[in-house]
Amino acid sequence: MTGSPQTALILGGTGRTGSLLAKKLTERGLGARTAARNGADVPFDWDNPTTHPDALTGVDRLYLVTPVMRVTYAGQVAAFLDLAEAAGVRHVTYLSTYGADQAPPQVDIKAAEADLAARSGITHSVLRPSWVMQNFADAHLPVIDGAITVPTGGGREAFVDADDIAAVAAETLLAPTAHAGAHYAPTGPQALTVAEVAATITAVTGRTVAHHDLDPEVWIEGAIAAGLVPADYAVMLRWLTGAISSGNGSTPNDDVEKVTGRPPTAFLDFARRNAHAWTAGR
Repeated sequence: MTGSPQTALILGGTGRTGSLLAKKLTERGLGARTAARNGADVPFDWDNPTTHPDALTGVDRLYLVTPVMRVTYAGQVAAFLDLAEAAGVRHVTYLSTYGADQAPPQVDIKAAEADLAARSGITHSVLRPSWVMQNFADAHLPVIDGAITVPTGGGREAFVDADDIAAVAAETLLAPTAHAGAHYAPTGPQALTVAEVAATITAVTGRTVAHHDLDPEVWIEGAIAAGLVPADYAVMLRWLTGAISSGNGSTPNDDVEKVTGRPPTAFLDFARRNAHAWTAGR
């Protein structure tokens, strides 16, 4: 892509990958405009279409993060992509989910990918990352009463650092032509059980952490009852945890190194870098 402008709009710009991506693009000389409901360069709300045109003004590439904690959003995404294409966006990098081709039909992940593939006026890249390591260092899977509580059936997942996802995304946005049509599945270098994750946190922090591998339905019903997720999001949680429990969790690959030229972050290194997340307030 050549000519003017050369600016990327980053949806979810205050989120785990978006904020890191904006920094990486800026450091490499590409304009980066973050968009989110609060705290970003421009306001953006999926449920408020009046925020969409201004966010798209003067951008030619897009980091697409679909509405969170929802399973139905294909119509909103399609309308926004129509607007983006008309506004001059010529490349979209879509943050999808590992194993998106196996997603339940009730979830619009595959529909968003298919929408992009059907558009002839824009190129696209798709990122299908595994579970992010940051889940263990923030409110997604916190250590409570000395345990990480999530149903995985002892299965393994190649947890990936959000920084590695952002690094792959950056390359696709810096050189869209080189990555047009590409599907990447960023993973970490090891497939770990959550018990092994807990053991690593214990070794790094000196705080004893275990894995509470409870019944999936109990966990999902508890999350809904606590208001952490809407009821219809249960299908997504069943799929994500069920993939690990059934032995179909993500497995290590070389996509991060292939795209960025550097190996992916190991969980031990991530834990050392983020030890404060598990020791603060002790």
